[in-house]
Amino acid sequence: MKVDFDGVQAFVAVAEMGGFSRAARELNLTQTALTRRIQKLEAYLGLTLLNRTTRRVELSAVGRDFLPQARAIVQDMTSAVERLKDMSRHGRGQLVLACIPSMTSHVLPALIQAYAQQHPDNRIRLLDGSSNEVCQAVLAGKADLGIAVQGDQHPDLVEQVLFADPLVFLCRAPHALDQAESVRWADMRDTELIGVSGFMATRIFMDYQLAKHGIRVHSTYEVQHHATAINLVAAGVGGAILPSSTFKEGDRPGVRKIALTHPTVRRKVVLLRRKGQALSPAAQAFATQIERARFKV
Repeated sequence: MKVDFDGVQAFVAVAEMGGFSRAARELNLTQTALTRRIQKLEAYLGLTLLNRTTRRVELSAVGRDFLPQARAIVQDMTSAVERLKDMSRHGRGQLVLACIPSMTSHVLPALIQAYAQQHPDNRIRLLDGSSNEVCQAVLAGKADLGIAVQGDQHPDLVEQVLFADPLVFLCRAPHALDQAESVRWADMRDTELIGVSGFMATRIFMDYQLAKHGIRVHSTYEVQHHATAINLVAAGVGGAILPSSTFKEGDRPGVRKIALTHPTVRRKVVLLRRKGQALSPAAQAFATQIERARFKV
């Protein structure tokens, strides 16, 4: 059933203002346009809501009975529209963000803290997973936005590069390389390394880039997550090659973060959204914030 809201609104205005002239001014309409709305509503209902004479307008018996319900319809609609306008103005609502775990060490917490200060009433739900899982979450509509490592671009996703994240060498002193300002990939040949699973986007990207330069590295240990690799480095088990964003100098006593050169390998971190899909006010506010952020890795 189609509800003639314009007609209901016009009827309520005439009833409350006591006439067509004042009601037309209230709704910013001509009297002719207002009259047409009332006539259209009455024709749709098959009932007379207003009794008109040349000198006055009165509610019919049916009109008096309908007025409380008509007021409720107008008030509910007005309140709902105002809530939506408020959401739009202030970016209010719920945000679902899919993100690779490596971003949760330093980059994402800072973004979320800044977002929470600007939008304290918003609720954030975080889905952490691999780059492929992040892409799938955004494609399926389970997440408004995604943060992932750039890979093969999907035709249904829009991606924006946020920053280039260089791979670095982590080790715990004392170590043969702990005093170096930078190290070459060739120096990794004699180092016990903790590798991250070959199914991770970063590992796939690293292996591909190194293969182009004829470089191979071998891991003595292999783990599934960057955080596990950092824990093992901190315990002195071995060194690790990880994205710079996963570790901040001073996070763990004695652990050094050293630049890797010849070649310098950088993964690109991207913001993903579904093509042709309008973002909610809360998601748009976060997207705007992250686009303006200055990333230090």
